[in-house]
Amino acid sequence: MARAESELVFLGCYTPQGGGRGEGVVLARRDPVGGGLTVVGTAAVTESPSYLARHPRLPVLYAVNERRDGAVSAWRFDADGALTPLAVRDTGGEEPCHLAVSPDGGHLFVANYGSGSVAVHPLDDQGVPGERSDLLRHAGHGADPDRQAGPHAHQVCPGADSASLLVVDLGIDLVGRYRLDRATGRLSATGEPLRLPAGTGPRHLARHPDGRRAYVAGELDGTVTEIVFGADGGLRAGARVPASDRGGHVQPSGIAVGADGRFLYLANRGVGTVTVFDLTDVDPRHLDEVETGGEWPRQFAFAGSHLYVADERAHQIRVFALDPSTGVPRPCGEPVEVPSPTCVLPV
Repeated sequence: MARAESELVFLGCYTPQGGGRGEGVVLARRDPVGGGLTVVGTAAVTESPSYLARHPRLPVLYAVNERRDGAVSAWRFDADGALTPLAVRDTGGEEPCHLAVSPDGGHLFVANYGSGSVAVHPLDDQGVPGERSDLLRHAGHGADPDRQAGPHAHQVCPGADSASLLVVDLGIDLVGRYRLDRATGRLSATGEPLRLPAGTGPRHLARHPDGRRAYVAGELDGTVTEIVFGADGGLRAGARVPASDRGGHVQPSGIAVGADGRFLYLANRGVGTVTVFDLTDVDPRHLDEVETGGEWPRQFAFAGSHLYVADERAHQIRVFALDPSTGVPRPCGEPVEVPSPTCVLPV
């Protein structure tokens, strides 16, 4: 694959400190026509960069370091994918598992899973994260004594206005609503949070492009719940459907809505599938369920007409071609070997 004809893809992986086999952030190149993925090598040696994000305008890559003393790392990348370190910042919590940049590029939000908190880091005009401007802590517990003994912030989801923020907490069955003061970098609650049924274990949500709804993956009860946004920004739970029609213990993970809003995609660990839901009806309708070739698909990403699924325990990235009419993914080529991949980020 000639460099001029390929696109950069960064892969996050668990390293031995987190029970994985990876070394850090992996660089790969994607064929935009055929979808093939070629691994170049380790771009940055760093501890358990389990989730990645990029700046909306600048060539800056961010990663959580999912460890007991949580951190976030930042690099500048060039046209060849080489990473130059910019900063490493303490997130103030344990085991950060997700991060996101505000659409205006002014702040970085980090979900600390282990301690159930959210860190806010201001970004300068070069995209470099500063020290924390806030650390928002959740409290409480859920119905599952093993998985919900305390709060577990699992996702931070900024709104298009860069000031609103949704926080998905697996430990207390909650989707919280917050607003960012851009001048101070501090968060404040806005209205009542959405409390899901006990034991749902919400992991991630995916916003619909119409801006009026979203969908939440229930990791603990194996469901997908529709969220409806009210005119005042309030959240209401809508339809609730099973994540999979396969037997066995299903643990939903990655979730995303296709760019045109017609289809919802959900990765299911335990059964090793991606479920496709049709969103053209009032409620999400199960359309198809495709095997990924492994049992633990953790996260996936769209790029062009292809879907890239990171299977942590199968140590592979699986490439799928998306049918433009049905939205169903079909395997494309052979699996790409990567040690303990947890996140795919085309840039």
